[in-house]
Amino acid sequence: MKSLKQHPWTAGASVLFSLFILGSLCTGFAPGKAIGQNFLLFLGQMLRVLPCIFILIGLFDVWVKTESVEKHLGHGSGLLSYGWAVLLAGTTVGGLHVALPVAHALYIKRARLSVVLVFLSAAGACRIPMTLFEASFLGWRFTCIRFAVSLPLILLSSATIGWWFDRLHYRLPDAGEMTPDK
Repeated sequence: MKSLKQHPWTAGASVLFSLFILGSLCTGFAPGKAIGQNFLLFLGQMLRVLPCIFILIGLFDVWVKTESVEKHLGHGSGLLSYGWAVLLAGTTVGGLHVALPVAHALYIKRARLSVVLVFLSAAGACRIPMTLFEASFLGWRFTCIRFAVSLPLILLSSATIGWWFDRLHYRLPDAGEMTPDK
């Protein structure tokens, strides 16, 4: 993990933000107070959700075999792997703070990059709770049209990016490869 000496702007931004919120509280500056309240609300939500996410990711990492992920989502899996990725993404609850660690675990377990990109994109656009919420306000017709337009675009763009990276022989760095020098 990089220290604050390597990223002094992080400490500086944190200090400036804290001073702004403290100054807003002292002077009664309403927008600053609202920003501080929203920050504390979001921080509380994240502190309630993240431990559960980390536990679930740890269980996924231990219980799901690399061979299973590679068989169904890896390089020899075929087009059905994209369907599996969309189904897995549709059941994801919690937005991208859940989807990003799951995507990382899938990639570490040798899922194709294009399948991981489909999973991430579908997690942003096709989650069941979000779809039900959208349909209740905008109607099923709108939701079906949005799915009919967005899913092919998700599949096409993810397959293209994955193909391009495979063609360049690009691999994302593993956590063990990342050092403070990089």
